[in-house]
Amino acid sequence: MSAMPRRRSVLLAAGAATAASALPSPAVAARQRPRPGEPLVIGHRGAAGWRPEHTAASYTFAVQAGADWIEPDLVPTKDHVLVVRHENEISQTTDVARRAEFAGRRTTKTVDGRAVTGWFTEDFTLAELKTLWAVERLPLVRNRNTVFDGTQRIMTFQEVVDLARRLSRSHGRTVAVFPETKHPTHFRSIGLPLEPELVRVIRRNRLGARECVVQSFEPSSLLRIAEARLRLPLWQALGTTGGPFGHDTTYARMMTPEGLRSIAEYADWIGPDKSSLVAPSTLLADAHAAGLRVGAYTFRAENQFLPQALRRGTDPNGFGDAFAEYALHYGSGVDAVVTDFPDLAAIARDAADTGAR
Repeated sequence: MSAMPRRRSVLLAAGAATAASALPSPAVAARQRPRPGEPLVIGHRGAAGWRPEHTAASYTFAVQAGADWIEPDLVPTKDHVLVVRHENEISQTTDVARRAEFAGRRTTKTVDGRAVTGWFTEDFTLAELKTLWAVERLPLVRNRNTVFDGTQRIMTFQEVVDLARRLSRSHGRTVAVFPETKHPTHFRSIGLPLEPELVRVIRRNRLGARECVVQSFEPSSLLRIAEARLRLPLWQALGTTGGPFGHDTTYARMMTPEGLRSIAEYADWIGPDKSSLVAPSTLLADAHAAGLRVGAYTFRAENQFLPQALRRGTDPNGFGDAFAEYALHYGSGVDAVVTDFPDLAAIARDAADTGAR
């Protein structure tokens, strides 16, 4: 082993020890902003490993931990306000199922070709949604987060923008918002298109390229944003199977050199699952050759979400060697990581940067 890899291993081990000593409390990132050329740390739904997702507490901690961008997923209300939830069915992330006054709203809908039963944001006004409390999505995996159940309300996209700007001022650096249009074809079909409202919020707040990057799995949604000429970076998210709903293509085809060149005609980034970048895949090099930056998703610290070789112990909810996974992807040249644990990602980035110098 050369001196440089050995030094990096020692530094990562030190970071791991720092994090391990704090668990199950979050670790604290050593540095609050990336150096030029370093990969970005993107807080997935905030810091979903430490707080209930898509809440002010989650976003605030993500930035405190070192996230450069924070990700709000967008769905509409009945009165066409963009709120921040990962999907429009909200029984997993709010207390709606325990609210007797909303029992009659439970229904079954077809969303992106799949039958889904529950309560849906498009059947509630913003005022009604604001009476609900956010709860932890994975209480059996992240029981520590349930302490925050009943303390956080559903946020609007505007509220996330406002929070990002307050956090930017208090931390002395620009915190970007990274909105994703969720189920855009579905919402367009029921008269609640996401893109016009998203464009309105972006224009009203005069969000520039350093403050906002828009993502979607559906190319047609990104093309609608592009038509608004906002001069913002666009991010084409990519799944591991199938293809974007309502589109005559597959993710596998989109990840070929030809597909990547097509994406580069309208987008600046691709966002594949991290597993799509592991050798012998050439996706990272192919994307860079097409002029695209690459952000991998979703990094999580629990054993059940890690590759088999990086799991530690027998508890699926225990923490494995997440630092080794970050080191692998940072070393490969990825441009960003999307993570539930931005504190761990930032520590690993610091170690990788120090070891490379």
